Amino acid sequence: MVKKVKLLLFSFMLLLLVVSGCSANKGQKQKASERQVELTISAAVSLQEALNDIKVSFEKENQNIKITYNYGSSGALQQQISQGAPVDLFFSAAEDKFDQLVKDGLIDKKQGTNLVGNELVLVVPKDSKKGINSLEDLTKAGKISIGTPESVPAGKYAKETLEKINVWKAVEGKTVFAKDVRQVLTYVETGNVDAGLVYKTDALISTKVKICATVPENSHAPIIYPAGVIKNSKHLKEAQLFYEYLQNKKSMQILEKYGFKGLK
Repeated sequence: MVKKVKLLLFSFMLLLLVVSGCSANKGQKQKASERQVELTISAAVSLQEALNDIKVSFEKENQNIKITYNYGSSGALQQQISQGAPVDLFFSAAEDKFDQLVKDGLIDKKQGTNLVGNELVLVVPKDSKKGINSLEDLTKAGKISIGTPESVPAGKYAKETLEKINVWKAVEGKTVFAKDVRQVLTYVETGNVDAGLVYKTDALISTKVKICATVPENSHAPIIYPAGVIKNSKHLKEAQLFYEYLQNKKSMQILEKYGFKGLK
């Protein structure tokens, strides 16, 4: 009888060890699985500094999620997503690029929001002596640069403005088109062009250019940055979490620190 009891106790202890071992393994596997969640965020290059700061705070608070950014012009990013690039969230510098993905059924409009705004400014090299102090002065420039209007929202806004003030025809032949707004900034910084039209947020991060004019807001379509979750994201729960995080007070303060304007 005693032997039976001992055998039963031994069997019970063995069973407990097996069960606890399985539970531990399951827990470790679950944690390992959680650590593997990686979100790909396609975002307008003008958001780079602000989003890099937001990434640090988000990953600190959500250690099972890693954020990977894919920066570029909004038009190029929209095309990538349309062609099936594995993206979890799109943060555009223009409503039309974002709306195209909504129209294509790749973003649920309910899972998108107009998050921040921006301004367009005229910049010249810091040591420029060309006498360019206004948009009208662009006729004096040897070369100017804007983003390619068809794919770069800042370029589209710039062309709209120059057409509205009747300067476009005079400067079109000496315009160097850039793949994104940061390339425009680089052209101005290096003196490859005499002036460029960039977002205020881009101009503020450079020590090599000076802002000589702010473009009137009524001269172009509103500069609005919408963000939204991609429908076929493999990590919808985590993408939604990051989407909501972008809208919280801490993230908005970071965006505003870099010159973006809150819309809410």
